[in-house]
Amino acid sequence: MAGDTILEMRDVVAGYGRMTILNGMSTQIRRAKITTVIGPNGAGKSTLFKTVFGLLGVHSGSVMFDGKDTTSFSPRRMLDAGMCYVPQGRNLFPELSVWHNLELGGVALDDQSGLDARMDEMMQRFPMLREKASAQASTLSGGQQKLLEVARGLLLSPKLMLIDEPSIGLSPIMVQEVFGILQSLRDSGVTILLIEQNARQALAISDYGLVLEQGQMRIEDTAANVASDPRVAQLFLGGGLKL
Repeated sequence: MAGDTILEMRDVVAGYGRMTILNGMSTQIRRAKITTVIGPNGAGKSTLFKTVFGLLGVHSGSVMFDGKDTTSFSPRRMLDAGMCYVPQGRNLFPELSVWHNLELGGVALDDQSGLDARMDEMMQRFPMLREKASAQASTLSGGQQKLLEVARGLLLSPKLMLIDEPSIGLSPIMVQEVFGILQSLRDSGVTILLIEQNARQALAISDYGLVLEQGQMRIEDTAANVASDPRVAQLFLGGGLKL
């Protein structure tokens, strides 16, 4: 199992100031798989991502990423270690071109000499970006902007991508396109950890599912088993889990 695990959280307590959101969070994320994290509002899903990526400090417990103890790592060190984070909402420079927005993602590359090659690779992977390279990012549709954010993260050749709510504001067709991209990334060896409001659709493309409640991991199973678990529907109806 150790070789299968790229990320492990052990009894992590974390939050904002004195307010704890994660309350003894423990889980293992498998390498080169898509894992979707679901749970009701306030369960701690986004806090989990921010803690793993170093945006929030860990009060107690530990985080292991790719065999290293990264509990106290900063976001910059997490980028260097091979993790990238695509947060909820839009995180682009709207007045800059698609090309320049993508180029800014390469600032964190240690080897700037390889940036042009990586940029060309992203343009090949995402033909839409190549077609609109000179257009302002603000002129892209919501789905196109999300693809640009994903491409910017991929410039760093991450081992693990944290992607928070990629389908917000997207048309059904664009949701399918974004999810298709995530599947292709998984197939190429990138591990995807996903938070998604559309739980059923996200679980349909995932290998594993995690269910959070009150900052703790309640269910960990294959995505198919999580999707069919009657306790999950009960949780989203506000009844809480009876384990």
